[in-house]
Amino acid sequence: ICGDLHGQYYDLLRLFEIGGFPPEANYLFMGNYVNYGEQSLETICLLLAYKIKYPENFFLLRGSHETGRKTRACGFYDECKRRYDITIWEMFLDCFNYLPLASVIDDRIFVAHGGLSPELDSLEQIKRIGQPTDIPNNGLMCDLLYSNPDKDISGWNVNDDGSDDGSGEGNVPGFTFGPDVVSKFLKKHDMDLIVRGHQVVEDGYEFFANRQLITIFSAPNYRGKYVNAGSIMSIDESLLCSFQVCSSNTNITSDLK
Repeated sequence: ICGDLHGQYYDLLRLFEIGGFPPEANYLFMGNYVNYGEQSLETICLLLAYKIKYPENFFLLRGSHETGRKTRACGFYDECKRRYDITIWEMFLDCFNYLPLASVIDDRIFVAHGGLSPELDSLEQIKRIGQPTDIPNNGLMCDLLYSNPDKDISGWNVNDDGSDDGSGEGNVPGFTFGPDVVSKFLKKHDMDLIVRGHQVVEDGYEFFANRQLITIFSAPNYRGKYVNAGSIMSIDESLLCSFQVCSSNTNITSDLK
């Protein structure tokens, strides 16, 4: 499972080097493929090519940056216009509007780009979200892509404090949720773990709520402003998880937990 990439193409190649190039390993990416990095086109094209070639082994979820508004504000639109024309940008938006919002692994692990939603009572609600669609400013779809865990709260809070998703945009949509929300969700749906991306974490991965939730971020040295590692999470057939870390100085390490 891989987190945010943001156009850092050579870091994506390094992640494949440590995790195995498809189809040697199965992959699930959690979105935020474009924007900020210099090679968003190479990044998203390689991912889509692998999806086409290995449709049963390679999976792509939608992130908060796979939208018209974000791509216009954060670089992908400009990259498409500079290198080709806006027609290719429009084609990518059409593609983004069909990307799935969440995944469940072996009925035990829930995966989404951002997190949970106070509107989410049944996983069937996610399946019923019509596609193609852009991301609204509120509601279940928005929350799945924007919400953030917060260890200092209980229950739900409006995500009005500009919790850092690396966008530098200040206030963001969605909610923050406490450890109790994670525990209740997992118990209700008989699951063991939530995996999400969306936020920069120093070591490439970070636990929350007594290891019931994991944030994965896969773009090391993000935007040249953060001294962070990137990581991928590997899951074996017994659902044992391990973390492979690519540090910001390009050294590759393996960190098992």
